[in-house]
Amino acid sequence: MTVTETQTTSAGVDTCASAPRPHPRPEGQDRYTISEVAAFTGLSAHTLRWYERIGLMSHVDRSHTGQRRFTNADLDWLGFVGKLRLTGMPVADMVRYAELLREGDHTFDERKELLEATRRDVRTRIAELQDTLAVLDYKIEFYAGAQRAPERPSA
Repeated sequence: MTVTETQTTSAGVDTCASAPRPHPRPEGQDRYTISEVAAFTGLSAHTLRWYERIGLMSHVDRSHTGQRRFTNADLDWLGFVGKLRLTGMPVADMVRYAELLREGDHTFDERKELLEATRRDVRTRIAELQDTLAVLDYKIEFYAGAQRAPERPSA
C-alpha cells in the first residue's frame, strides 16, 4: 500500500486532514528531496530517516539514484505526526498507529481508541495547565498590587 492509500478511508476521507498548510508543489509534481522536506517541516534529515527506519513513515519512494522522494501525502502525514508529538503521545504509540493505518480499515476501532486515549491525556494536561495558569495569574496580580501600594514612611 502507498501512503495515500493508507491515509484514506474507504469513504475517501483523508484520516489526517486538519487544515494542512498549502503544499509547495501541485499534486503529481510533488517529489521532494529530504533536504526540501526538512526545510518545509522543520524536522532534520536525521529525524526523517529515523521515522522511516522505525516504521513511523511508510516506505518513501526513491529516485533512480537512490535519493528519497517525498510526496505531498508524506508531508500531510508528517504534519499529522507533528500534531501527535505535540500531544505528548509516546513514539511507540505513534508507530503503532502508523502500523494500524497500513493494515487497513479493519483497524479503524483500534486507531480510534488510541486517538481517544491521547485526547483524554491532552484534556488532563490542559486542565493541569489551566490550574497552573490560575496560580501564575494570582501571583502576577499580587506583585502588581504590591508595586502600587505606597511605601510606609519610616519612623
